[in-house]
Amino acid sequence: MVRSRVILFLIFLLHGVLCHAEDTLKIYSVEPPFWWAGMEYNNLQLLVYGQNIGNTNVSSSSPDIQIKEIHRPENKNYLFIDIEIFPEAAPGVYKIEFLNDINETTSIQYSLKVRAENAGKQKGFKSTDVIYLLMPDRFSNGNPENDNHKDMLESADRSNPNGRHGGDIEGIANHLDYIADMGFTAIWINPLLENNMPAYSYHGYAITDFYRIDPRFGSNHDYKLLVDSAHSKGLKVIMDMVFNHCGTGNPLIEDLPVPDWVNMWDNFTRTSYRGDIISDPYVSDYDLEIMEKGWFSFGMADLNQNNPFVYNYLLQNCIWWIEYSGIDGIRMDTYPFPEKESMAKWAKTILELYPRFSIVGEVWLREPAQTAYWQEGNRFGYDSFLPVVTDFPLYYAMSEAFVEKESWQDGITKLHNILSQDFLYSNPDNLLVFADNHDLSRFFTTINEDLSLFKMAMTFLLTTRGIPEIYYGTEILMTGEEHSGHGYIRQDFPGGWRTDTINAFVAKGLSPDQLEAQLFLKKLLNWRASSEVIHSGHLKHYLPADGIYVYFRYNDDKSVMVAINKNSEEVQLETARFKENLTEYNSAVEIISGSAISDLDNIRLPSRSAIVLELNKD
Repeated sequence: MVRSRVILFLIFLLHGVLCHAEDTLKIYSVEPPFWWAGMEYNNLQLLVYGQNIGNTNVSSSSPDIQIKEIHRPENKNYLFIDIEIFPEAAPGVYKIEFLNDINETTSIQYSLKVRAENAGKQKGFKSTDVIYLLMPDRFSNGNPENDNHKDMLESADRSNPNGRHGGDIEGIANHLDYIADMGFTAIWINPLLENNMPAYSYHGYAITDFYRIDPRFGSNHDYKLLVDSAHSKGLKVIMDMVFNHCGTGNPLIEDLPVPDWVNMWDNFTRTSYRGDIISDPYVSDYDLEIMEKGWFSFGMADLNQNNPFVYNYLLQNCIWWIEYSGIDGIRMDTYPFPEKESMAKWAKTILELYPRFSIVGEVWLREPAQTAYWQEGNRFGYDSFLPVVTDFPLYYAMSEAFVEKESWQDGITKLHNILSQDFLYSNPDNLLVFADNHDLSRFFTTINEDLSLFKMAMTFLLTTRGIPEIYYGTEILMTGEEHSGHGYIRQDFPGGWRTDTINAFVAKGLSPDQLEAQLFLKKLLNWRASSEVIHSGHLKHYLPADGIYVYFRYNDDKSVMVAINKNSEEVQLETARFKENLTEYNSAVEIISGSAISDLDNIRLPSRSAIVLELNKD
């Protein structure tokens, strides 16, 4: 009997210990992890994640910050704390305390940092720039020691087209001179944030920590140093962000703060990917819901931006990265997929806080009218406040124009026809123009690996209106078909790995065509960098005729004539019909060859080529 009582007493004692252990307060994370003193955005909503933290009272004795409201979701592992940081608050550490109903306490030391001297003075990107798009895992492996990480689920396997190959921030930093010397002025880097997923995580679009650079790429500090180094070389940096979805391995998905943090379905429901229906005046609620709330893929949960906690979390994360790193712009992934009013509010807020900043939204739509719907200041009744959109209509025209036979509507006439619809855009100069990117077949493959067509297309891309983007490897004619798998359009840049026998960074081992393409693009890019008339001049084009397309970029002082000849024969171009653009000029210099032209009445166009003429009045 005594023994039974002892056992019973021990059971009760153990139960008490366990209950006390369950009540023990633990804070796992606070986001944003810190902020800055003197910020215009001084009303923060802290997301606090920890064991039983939702049952606590929160206080701070500091007179420089005020706890305005505490939101307690059903999930007791979370608190949302609204705090105001007063203008007079000095940089330093501020204590916030948590007390539960059995008088257990814990606290956080929340830091307010000193703002950088150049904070808020970013230059943004515009039509003066040419953007170099690179995928960090596939560009250059500067530090093989970080290829694998003990806390990351996926290890490096360069033999797997869809695996991690080891490219990193240090690899990018090592080759900033190459990018700048080529004539690029800005870098768009595919996402660098943590993607701790079991497989296919190299691309960066399944974020599992919005405040942490993936350790296989480097650290947050490494990223900041990269931005600083790029700036010192005259290069702007564009951060690739994703607000529509995140990886299912994100702790905020594994342990939802609130039930509608993501758009949930009874059964897995994939988005329709039909961004065109958002602007459709006759769209059904059913189709709209599938498009906006369906998941991007099984491993990418669809975030609910209509939830104010989610919206605040994403907005503050964006501001945090702008302040922390000093980036010049953002490329926002899958722009039509999230709730559009929330995204408009986000863009408006960011550009009010950072008036010189730039944002480009990925709007993957084929029709100009549907694309124009997403640019700020349009005439369609919805203001996105988004200044720059991707020009997929021109991409599709380019993909077809240089390989099709010429006809009334086909061939290079497609370029003319797409540009003729620019009246739909509030600002055609704020369109991101490109021949390929990380989701598309390599352009050199699209044009049947024809160097002459490549030169014509690159000439057009770099002299038409808009902000050009060139995908890494395009300059050396890298190939790949999207339908073969994305790993084949995101191959390693040769020379980025120490064992590579070909090194495109120093033109070692390139074929004659690759070398010619690289030098051609370098000359064209460096010329464009100082050509104000290309950056901001008017555009006037003439109807293509007999396989020849002619257009002019001009302002009050300068004029440039571009002529594209798709014919297999040399053409002697009679210029009488272009007189309205040639009247004041009597000579020219062709910028690639350097040849002088003294007779503008008849201009020789070599077969299957493009010429760029700087026109002279003397």
